[in-house]
Amino acid sequence: MARATITLPQDLLTELLSLVDAKTKTEAVITAVKDEIRLRRAARIKSMAGQMEFTASADELRHGDHRLG
Repeated sequence: MARATITLPQDLLTELLSLVDAKTKTEAVITAVKDEIRLRRAARIKSMAGQMEFTASADELRHGDHRLG
C-alpha cells in the first residue's frame, strides 16, 4: 500500500465522512476513490453501447462453449 499526504478542505472532508458513513478519513477517501473508479468504468462501458456487433445468438452464447466438452 502506498502512503500519500494530501491537503483537503475541511468542509469537503467532513461532508465526505458523513456521505459515505466512514469511521476514518482514510476509509472515506478510499471509498470515494473506489466509487469514482467504478463510475468512470461504467461510463466507459455505456459509451461503447451500439459499437459492437454480435453474430452469435443468445442460445449459442449460452450453450455453444466448445471448451466444456
